[in-house]
Amino acid sequence: MTPRERILNTLNRKSVDRPPVDIWYVGEVLQALYQHTGTDNEQALWRALGLDKWAWVNPAYTGLLVPKTPEATSVSHWGQQFKTIQSGPATYLEQLAAPLAGYTLETLADYPYWPDPAKFDYPAMGAQTKHLAQEFATLGPWISLFEIYCGLRGLEQAMMDLVLEPEFVAAALDRIDAIQTAMLENIFAHTGDALDAVFISDDMGSQQGLLISPATWEEFFRPRFKRWCDLIHAHGAKVFHHTDGAVRPLIQRYIEIGVDVLNPIQHICPGMDMAALKRDFGAQLVFHGGVDTQDVLPFRDPATVRAETRACLEALGAGFICCSCHNIQAGTPVDNILAMIDTVQTQ
Repeated sequence: MTPRERILNTLNRKSVDRPPVDIWYVGEVLQALYQHTGTDNEQALWRALGLDKWAWVNPAYTGLLVPKTPEATSVSHWGQQFKTIQSGPATYLEQLAAPLAGYTLETLADYPYWPDPAKFDYPAMGAQTKHLAQEFATLGPWISLFEIYCGLRGLEQAMMDLVLEPEFVAAALDRIDAIQTAMLENIFAHTGDALDAVFISDDMGSQQGLLISPATWEEFFRPRFKRWCDLIHAHGAKVFHHTDGAVRPLIQRYIEIGVDVLNPIQHICPGMDMAALKRDFGAQLVFHGGVDTQDVLPFRDPATVRAETRACLEALGAGFICCSCHNIQAGTPVDNILAMIDTVQTQ
């Protein structure tokens, strides 16, 4: 089977020759894997490792961007600015000031860096998606509601807004929603049936519990999220939802609005026991992720990685796409990554 066939069969509950295996990684890990395999581009790397890779696709933005300050090394199409931080062997982007922090309900429309959905390069994304879909399952674009809101307002202010400024939250989320809805409609017009899933990212869990109450999720996020699920399904694609942490109290709600794939399955968090998730939700959800990136992959040995991978495969069973449960971090031993991949491939 091709990698795409293996992923699509899993999504559609059809038989596969073996479970699919995917990995997510930071740039430093990508370079280490290039060196190990002797490859110099990602598709060649995926082939060399025998990965059933979800191939990411996102349209480039060609509209107005915020001018970079001297401290910034990059900017987003939402007006955020970031600086590069070195932490041990890893580099990360850290956001500078929240650009929407000083705005009110009355001045919200004056924010100059709301992205223009007409100014994304949809033809290029369409061509890229169709090319990748000849071999790999395709996933994109990255869209979000609350993560974008938090980036624009700052996390602390965003959390207070949910209680103190509900009208502002609703108005800002409506703009965030409308921009990305228009973007999705344009994307589908250019990708056709080559786009297999849309990635909706909204972290609602910490390591110990939910960041917000289920009632708050119902008020602000359920209706907007459901409209996206309906739109995605109307175009024949699946909904791939990324939400970190201890999110069990929301999982049934995700199913009700139309989520098809749940990621990353951080089973070390309370309520996220894999066997219980499979028992209660496995008939309705495909699980993606599972293999621990906080301790097992970076700090243990290959034998422990193999045991962790087998535990994920056994607990989550059919309808599971095995993957690192988030980006594999800089400094993770290549032998551990190979042990995870090989354990799945030799099932």
